[in-house]
Amino acid sequence: MSRPTGRVLTLLELLQSGGVRTMAELAARLGVDGRTVRRYVDQLIDLDVPVESVRGRYGGYRLASGYRLPPLMFSDDEALAVLLGLLAGRRSGLMTTADTAGETAAAKIRRVLPDRLARRLDTVLESLAFTAAPGEFTGPDAEVLLTVADAVRHRRPLSIRYTDRDGRRSERRLHAYGIVAHAGRWYVTGTDPEAGEDRTFRLDRIATARTLSGSFEAPAGVDPAQRVVSGFAAAEYRHEVTLRIHATVDQIRARLPATVATLEEAEPPADADPETGPATGPATGPATGPATGPATGPAAERWLRVGLRAERLDWLPPLLASLDRPFVVERPDELRGLVVAFADRLASRARRA
Repeated sequence: MSRPTGRVLTLLELLQSGGVRTMAELAARLGVDGRTVRRYVDQLIDLDVPVESVRGRYGGYRLASGYRLPPLMFSDDEALAVLLGLLAGRRSGLMTTADTAGETAAAKIRRVLPDRLARRLDTVLESLAFTAAPGEFTGPDAEVLLTVADAVRHRRPLSIRYTDRDGRRSERRLHAYGIVAHAGRWYVTGTDPEAGEDRTFRLDRIATARTLSGSFEAPAGVDPAQRVVSGFAAAEYRHEVTLRIHATVDQIRARLPATVATLEEAEPPADADPETGPATGPATGPATGPATGPATGPAAERWLRVGLRAERLDWLPPLLASLDRPFVVERPDELRGLVVAFADRLASRARRA
């Protein structure tokens, strides 16, 4: 390939990366002067590549939006990034229901790669191992995802047909604030305009979605991801658990993240040691004020009330033991019994050893 032809292809690759490229930038990247850049642009235009000239102080050249360019060129790093991204998306569940799209996209990229680069990428993919099994989550319908995203961006009301976890179907209206991908699932969160209450829906349970006329204003400072995470901690489950733990916020969050538990300041139990806070029995009555002690930052150890909901309780005693901090079970009584039984089993095994 002659040097001028190679530079024209390099120019095409630079323009493919998006945005406006200034004359000075292109000249520097190609190692030529501005006059030569214009000649290379003319050659691309002669090949029916829609290069646009942008005037003004920050002007330059760009490709027309929406143009599907038939040679799509990737550097080694870009090709590896795309293929690994497709692979990770499939394994984590962050794909739409048209999951074959990821496979066909990867196959198309692999098919047009030069042999040298294809062999190098195969080496990486064959050597790669994952510590977790592939995600088995159902992805959202592509059309539903695009419709919801458009409603979020333009603040348009939505009408959705939804099936809840019990199989009940309903037609819902939603002012959607954002789409959140969490732990292999896709969610849309917003407000039900008729009930005036916050709502979060799994996208894979939405059969159809359509935008409605009108618009709405989202609350100032709304954080869709935080809304979804907080909603998990407050969701309805079989058991409501309340604990008081003497620890730092970071220590608790390492075992009980915001998706699982809520935290608030709490008073020490009546029989707690004033220095470290271990209690010898369950606390009676709710905490009535802020935690005592001078330290109040996230890194300070103090008594914190932990609230969570769970379908089962058997996983909590080992977790509390691994936390290795003083704690009190406020409720339920069943959890106290499980903690005592777990401690007895540990003591029995230690004696046998």
